[in-house]
Amino acid sequence: MPICGPKLSLCGLIISVWGIIQLALMGLFYYIHSVALIEDLPLEEHYHTPAEFYAAADKAYLQNAHNCWIAALIYVVTLGFSAQQFYANSRGSSSN
Repeated sequence: MPICGPKLSLCGLIISVWGIIQLALMGLFYYIHSVALIEDLPLEEHYHTPAEFYAAADKAYLQNAHNCWIAALIYVVTLGFSAQQFYANSRGSSSN
């Protein structure tokens, strides 16, 4: 049973695929501690020792990587729903 139309389901497919690719790559770059993403980490201004800074940065990189991968999995669910809707709309229009 179609809930949304063919154009909206196609838009959902395209956005979901792009979201999966982008978030999976961002998660990978956070996981490998990309220096370009350090500004997006929730770090304090000052640390007493370099070891404290490195520990906090490692924890923040890993947390952001997990957040990106979780968001990518949510996009997988959206992709599945959009694909089902696109299929339901294409079957409904071909039987008329």
